[in-house]
Amino acid sequence: MILHELLDYTTLRILWWGLLGVLLIGFAVTDGFDLGVGALLPFAARTDMERRVAINTIGPVWEGNQVWLILGGGAIFAAWPPLYAVSFSGFYLAMFVVLAALILRPVGFKYRSKRPEARWRNGWDWALFIGGFVPALIFGVAVGNALQGVPFRFEDTMFARYEGSFFGLLNPFALLCGLLSLSMMVMHGGAWLSLKASGPVAARGRAYGSIAALAVVVLFALGGLALWLFVDGYRITSQVVTDGPSNPLLKSVVREGGAWFANYAAHPWMLVAPAFGFLGALGAFLGMRGQREVLTLLSSKLSVFGIISTVGLSMFPFILPSSIDPRSSLTVWDSSSSHLTLFIMLVGAVVFMPIILAYTTWVYRVLWGKVDETMVRSNSETVY
Repeated sequence: MILHELLDYTTLRILWWGLLGVLLIGFAVTDGFDLGVGALLPFAARTDMERRVAINTIGPVWEGNQVWLILGGGAIFAAWPPLYAVSFSGFYLAMFVVLAALILRPVGFKYRSKRPEARWRNGWDWALFIGGFVPALIFGVAVGNALQGVPFRFEDTMFARYEGSFFGLLNPFALLCGLLSLSMMVMHGGAWLSLKASGPVAARGRAYGSIAALAVVVLFALGGLALWLFVDGYRITSQVVTDGPSNPLLKSVVREGGAWFANYAAHPWMLVAPAFGFLGALGAFLGMRGQREVLTLLSSKLSVFGIISTVGLSMFPFILPSSIDPRSSLTVWDSSSSHLTLFIMLVGAVVFMPIILAYTTWVYRVLWGKVDETMVRSNSETVY
């Protein structure tokens, strides 16, 4: 109870905003290279054996990596209920497409090698490509729409009403963000193949990954420029109450150009995030060209961390702005669960997160080493 009293409502809200970011970054850093390898599969691996090598670099770990996505969804549901209600209903069709693509992955992994026919295996290879390409693209499109504001409003009864459409999400800025997300995942997948694969698969992974790394630099810069010139940000104009009730309608918000850059002017240390995004991608490019495998993967992870952190820091304290009723915008201060709920969840996170991290570290240590054709042939009954 003493700890519960020391952690006030404001502190718990900030902690859970940060933890949500950690979960999303954890998903992108781990499952991101799985998606990238899937998107690269038809191109980096050209023969059946090469594709088996590529698949077996991620086959033992992809299920554990995807747990981060489930944890992120669970955290949104429990810690930020209005965000869950608006995003999971407003983006319903987009999320259905993502889930349908993700469902192809386990099926593809399990069934691809059940029959030797080339047509059978090639079909599942393209299913794995879709399972990597589509989520990587749509996740970025979703972030692009969040930065622009989503067409929803809260009625006086706190009923959330979404007034957009699926195709309305596919606007130019959102598609630019989608291409950045896809390039980021392909870069990450190329870095992983460089580390874990061997022979032509690793070489092609480095080649495509280095191109993707340069694309990340260019698209990240273009995204920032477009955000400054064409996309309005959001700013709270009323008194900011950080420990008040979770009711978005109790504040006033305006849209104005350049508002997403205000946090960097007020807190220059935040510029570290976009710097990491650029430097990590450049480091990944140089690492792939120099065949420095560990450096490449670490640099790619740094870039992913920096790019996602840039979005979160730019929008703070907003989580999901409303483009049609700015007052309904969801922020850290007015869309969380109760003080007690956040505290109980934090206790659970403190207990279980170290266990998850320790187990994940152990798994990667056990599975350390390259996958080559000899390993695949000698373990044909136990590998993918």
